[in-house]
Amino acid sequence: METAQTNTLPKEERLCGKTGISHLLAKGRHGNVPNMRYLCLKNNGKEFNRIMVSVPKKLFKRAVKRNLLKRRIRESYRKQKNDLNLKSGVDLLFMYSTKEVLSYEEIYKTVGQIIRKINESE
Repeated sequence: METAQTNTLPKEERLCGKTGISHLLAKGRHGNVPNMRYLCLKNNGKEFNRIMVSVPKKLFKRAVKRNLLKRRIRESYRKQKNDLNLKSGVDLLFMYSTKEVLSYEEIYKTVGQIIRKINESE
């Protein structure tokens, strides 16, 4: 029986823990697209991809706006995560880098650009 690819984002696909994050920050590769930066580490030793989202307090003092943007980024990734065509797992950190609150459609396009860049850099 074939397993259908689902568009869920379970807990195991979220990057958390001191060792995983410090490993990503130390050995990951940086990249930029308009309005967002990212950090990518291929071959994370897992069979699945893990993500982490960061919206700096320096840009948005209110937690409501930071949480809104993080939800939009996670949702954009969740819908496009099957486009990542790498055989091994990837650790990803999305860092929001503009002072304006972007719409969901703009964030969706930006996350798509990041995924395409990661696929091209195989």
